[in-house]
Amino acid sequence: MSVSIAGRADWLADKHLQRLLAALAEGGEEARVAGGAVRNTLMGQPVADVDIATTCLPQEIIRRAETEGFKPVPTGIEHGTITVVAGGKPYEITTLRADVETDGRRAKVSFGRDWKLDAERRDFTINALYADADGSIVDLVGGIADIEARRLRFIGDAEARIREDYLRILRFFRFFAWYGEGRPDAEGLKACARLKEGLAHLSAERVWSELKKLLSAPDPSRALLWMRQAGVLTAALPESEKWGIDAIHGLTKAEKDLGWAADPMLRLEAIVPPDAARMKTLAERLRFSTAELDRLRYWALSTAVEPKTTEGELAKRLYRGDRQGVVDRLRLSLAGARVRAVENNDALLEAGGFSRLLAFALKWEKPVFPLKGADLTALGATPGPKLGEILKNLETEWIEAGFAADRGTLLDRAAKALET
Repeated sequence: MSVSIAGRADWLADKHLQRLLAALAEGGEEARVAGGAVRNTLMGQPVADVDIATTCLPQEIIRRAETEGFKPVPTGIEHGTITVVAGGKPYEITTLRADVETDGRRAKVSFGRDWKLDAERRDFTINALYADADGSIVDLVGGIADIEARRLRFIGDAEARIREDYLRILRFFRFFAWYGEGRPDAEGLKACARLKEGLAHLSAERVWSELKKLLSAPDPSRALLWMRQAGVLTAALPESEKWGIDAIHGLTKAEKDLGWAADPMLRLEAIVPPDAARMKTLAERLRFSTAELDRLRYWALSTAVEPKTTEGELAKRLYRGDRQGVVDRLRLSLAGARVRAVENNDALLEAGGFSRLLAFALKWEKPVFPLKGADLTALGATPGPKLGEILKNLETEWIEAGFAADRGTLLDRAAKALET
């Protein structure tokens, strides 16, 4: 039975894409949309990027794109990939190819004209579907059946696919988190468990990128559970080993119920210990961005907030510390209390307290201390340690008083302090 995405793929009707596909198909050549755009359309999910596979060689792709007035960029020409900007949108176009040599991280390829060989070099059946310009699906590896069953399955021998690129271990769990149901494919799971040591050969950037995508799934809890059982989670994220992943399910439920956006960093914090030294090591090992490192460190350094804390007390903490770290602590505490509240009335009260404090923290704006060093020098103070000590003491008093003292009151206190 033929399957088509015509009528349910608005992106396919784009006139610039249709012109590009037509240009690549002239003179006996062929071009089809490949991979994620086809998969997501069949699964009723949004399409972000549209990739194209073609029998045209890279230089011919460039020539035909330029003839149409499009802009070609040789982003990966050694692997047969050209990015073409058409109508303001980028399309990644790759010549049909087969992997002729792999080392677990990268592959040497040969270009060809065989669509089946091109499909068989890909990782999973659901990622190896093609669509013609009219929307007709070309399925050479059983991907449609797997999409209908919400089943993630390696193409051919799972172990062979993984040995071509060990990142496919993490991709197996990432795609399962996003698209799979039930239990993961048994052969794929066994192969991932057997070859997990291969993750050590990958660059830190690739590992963290894949983990972040997995943690961004609507609910990554099942995938993380299977990763744990296969030993893959410990291999990729040893900090999680003795901490546990039980909090993930409650967090994702809280996100759904309370309208929080899926947050991979918060989910990471849910499965690793709040140990600043270990978090620094983790961030350095996986090459976190400065912003990611800071967020993880401030969360680890923030102490737990009690649910009976007053808004005034919390405001003092927020002023002296990092708001994001405190907010992360509160969100994790609230998610955990909501889980316990199902059978525990005390936890229900805790959840109410955390919810109140979180709402306050999210709307809180840091007040500006009204005095500066110049204000004290205007009163006759000499720049130096004493001036700095007076300012610090006045700020501490101002904080403890709930930020209530105004500039005039503080100047009076400063003048008295300078007299002593």
